[in-house]
Amino acid sequence: MNTEIQGLGVTVLGEFCTEFQHTVSEYLVRHRSILDALTKFQESCAKVNRAVAKAATTCGCIEINVSKQKMPESLLIQDFKRTSSTHIDGELCEHCKDVVEAELGNNLFYLAAICQLLGFELNDIVNKERERVSALGFFKMG
Repeated sequence: MNTEIQGLGVTVLGEFCTEFQHTVSEYLVRHRSILDALTKFQESCAKVNRAVAKAATTCGCIEINVSKQKMPESLLIQDFKRTSSTHIDGELCEHCKDVVEAELGNNLFYLAAICQLLGFELNDIVNKERERVSALGFFKMG
């Protein structure tokens, strides 16, 4: 992807993050306390985990088959992504996809709320993390 198009994508994402954070700030009424926002964020993380687990254990649309990742010594670190497993077999059904998506959205809401309450711009955090990941590359894996 050329840098002009990449830059446009980053600009659009930045505008989205800023607009989303301002929308959250406008509607953040019940949980304006930082402690409320922190605990609701933590709860929303648990709900994402629960929704994925229920997709496997109740619905069965996905299976989670965990085993040790095999990484031969001769494998280059950049090739690990190609050979490693997500441990997920199958795909989320429409119902489970809707539930997980809603929980992820709720999670983003509280993340933006925490940023707003602490005086951070979500866009700045996203950009700084993108730069760190780009700079560190494969060394950011841990």
